Amino acid sequence: MLVEVMETWHWIDNVQRFLWLSERDGWRHLYSVNRTNQSIVPLTPGPYDAISLAGLDEKQGWAYFIASPDNPTQRYLYRAPLDGHGPVERVTPKDQVGTHSYDISKDGRWAFHTYSRFGQPPVIELVRLPEHQLVRVLADNAGLCAKLAELNTCPSEFFRVGIGNGVQLDAWCIKPPNFDPAKRYPLVIHVYGEPAGTTVVDKWGGDNYLWHCLLAQQGYIVMSIDNRGTSVPRGRSWRKSIYRQVGILASADQAEATRQILRERPYLDPDRIGIWGWSGGGSMSLNAIFRYPDLYRTAMAIAFVSDQRFYDTIYQERYMGLPAENATGYRDGSPVTVAHQLNGRLLLVHGTGDDNCHYQNCETLVNELVKHNKPFSLMSYPNRTHAISEGDNTKRHLFESLTRYLKETLPSSP
Repeated sequence: MLVEVMETWHWIDNVQRFLWLSERDGWRHLYSVNRTNQSIVPLTPGPYDAISLAGLDEKQGWAYFIASPDNPTQRYLYRAPLDGHGPVERVTPKDQVGTHSYDISKDGRWAFHTYSRFGQPPVIELVRLPEHQLVRVLADNAGLCAKLAELNTCPSEFFRVGIGNGVQLDAWCIKPPNFDPAKRYPLVIHVYGEPAGTTVVDKWGGDNYLWHCLLAQQGYIVMSIDNRGTSVPRGRSWRKSIYRQVGILASADQAEATRQILRERPYLDPDRIGIWGWSGGGSMSLNAIFRYPDLYRTAMAIAFVSDQRFYDTIYQERYMGLPAENATGYRDGSPVTVAHQLNGRLLLVHGTGDDNCHYQNCETLVNELVKHNKPFSLMSYPNRTHAISEGDNTKRHLFESLTRYLKETLPSSP
């Protein structure tokens, strides 16, 4: 049975109708539901996801929503007639490619508009709707853009990789400034892979993006891949494929995508493949190097879950079911179950005061690695939370530690 939770009720027509986001036809769409005759009218039909309701202009009869029918790595503003008659219209200008978000006024006439691209910092402006007319630029990040312009630019690209059975995964790649296809480069993969998020989005990536560029400047190729089950607008089947197999399907998708990328890109060195991630990405990095020891040489796992039974119920049971009813899934999807297969270099990083993925996860995994006499490195940050950001110089120390570890275990020169 499919249960769709309504977190917010959007009443219209003097509380005679309400708007409902539902995946009832296999895609997430906006529906108008009549409380009297219980009729349900689709407002955003088609083979694409309406990601979220952005605002309403009930006087003029429009619902604004975020979607990207042609490219799931991007986000744009659309509007649909509230009566269900007439076509959906794109509001974001066609020449503004990337990721857009909107804070729309209650009357649907004004919006704070934020947009960015991969490698391009966000711009915030006030626009008039529905014309999307620029009224005022509120923040252009000119200072940051000037600093970025002084850096040695790293070329980047978005692409898709096939993993068989018609499945295509979205990915991005950052290359060194002086990239030479005749050379062999180490590959560092940034992973998340769980249903709560996505890494392959055409938007400003902040600190992670800057650190990835630093790695590329030092001779690494950096990539990220969104496996099935991540929260991208590619339909219900895509997102729910991970149900009851968190850690299993995702790591298999990541490994097969990496193998296919190695086949397609001979400038990548198959003997120098590393992976890193934070939180769910830390768990995925562990699953990758434990489950596929022939593929990954180095992993850096930060603030991870090693045993899914240790994580909170609102998340883990939502995607895995009850532990008593899916004991096999909980066991097989947990990195600690396959830790004995470690054959590469591993760095564990955890805050002892982690309020999300508790430090118990780290201690449990350490005990299992010790039990099987597996060498590893460990960096514990006293009393730091899940963000590992508290205290003087913590963030810098963390990323310099990650950089040193990569250079030692996955050198940029053969």
